[in-house]
Amino acid sequence: MTAITIAVLNLSTALTDARIEEALPALQTQISRDFALVYRTDAHLVFVPKTGRPPAGAWWLGVFDNSDQPGALGYHDLTPEGRPFGKVFAATDLAAGLSWTVTMSHELLEMLADPDINITIFYRSSGTAGRLYAYEVCDAPEADAYGYTIDGVLVSDFVYPAWFQDTSAGDAQFDHAGHIKAPLELLPGGYIGVFDLSGSGWIQLHPTGAELHYRDRPRVGSRRERRRTPREQWLRSTVTY
Repeated sequence: MTAITIAVLNLSTALTDARIEEALPALQTQISRDFALVYRTDAHLVFVPKTGRPPAGAWWLGVFDNSDQPGALGYHDLTPEGRPFGKVFAATDLAAGLSWTVTMSHELLEMLADPDINITIFYRSSGTAGRLYAYEVCDAPEADAYGYTIDGVLVSDFVYPAWFQDTSAGDAQFDHAGHIKAPLELLPGGYIGVFDLSGSGWIQLHPTGAELHYRDRPRVGSRRERRRTPREQWLRSTVTY
């Protein structure tokens, strides 16, 4: 199994280089020990400080402040070489009382599972209707409460392939931490994007009775926002050091 190189870039003012770098060993363990075993995709994380440059050919994971800053690099979608580019909005997380390490873990795993943000799973409800479920592996158990710790660092739970298979047996493992008990189950605080083929387009599913918050809206530059955006409108990024 060949490991993908992912450059982790600190482009924020909310987190120091040291704070991000000290979280990377736990994230590396999650990818290589937990995720790769299930999805057969591994990655090698390389930290890039504010004074550094990412290695050629690497995918990028950028740590930004907020997703709504006009002209922020977070609006861009691909590296200069056209490779996948994930985003973590650390200041937004901190202001909302959320764990930025869970968000970083979330984005890393989803980037590895669906790097082009174009994989969906089809469920047909009738002969002429159905839905396409986004292949997002951390959305259903997204809440910090369902994460788990590696060497003291909180990381995101993630679903197994059985979660997307409505014929999976009840004793199947649906997520890594063991919270989910059935296919397509959404835990409190979780969600999943689906494309309704009846004409509604992309909609967001939440657990029944869930109270929605501002943060449930797709952030500009997020995977949810990019999945709704035609790929020809994606932009290549530049970084000035």
